[in-house]
Amino acid sequence: MLPKLKAALDKLLGSLLGSAGGKAGSQAAPVVEYKGYRIIPAPTRAGDQFQTAGAIEKDTPDGVKRHDFIRADTYASWDDAVAFTTFKAKQVIDQQGDRIFK
Repeated sequence: MLPKLKAALDKLLGSLLGSAGGKAGSQAAPVVEYKGYRIIPAPTRAGDQFQTAGAIEKDTPDGVKRHDFIRADTYASWDDAVAFTTFKAKQVIDQQGDRIFK
């Protein structure tokens, strides 16, 4: 189980840094501002599909807080995966707020 989790995190971090996933040509999705948070969609390739993944950031007095996430949902198009990643991040923010950083 731990090796699978590590592989998933490595894949997510790689895509956030621009080395994997994304659209053909490595085009980055736009950052979305929402309720004082930054949503950074970063869908990753999962075979011929794109998997929901991204990060939520917030500026705090202690510095930038960041929560990376990846979900099992996959989509045929990169644009659909970006849209769902943004939707899912907004849902997490609405439900958990700053608790995501603990």
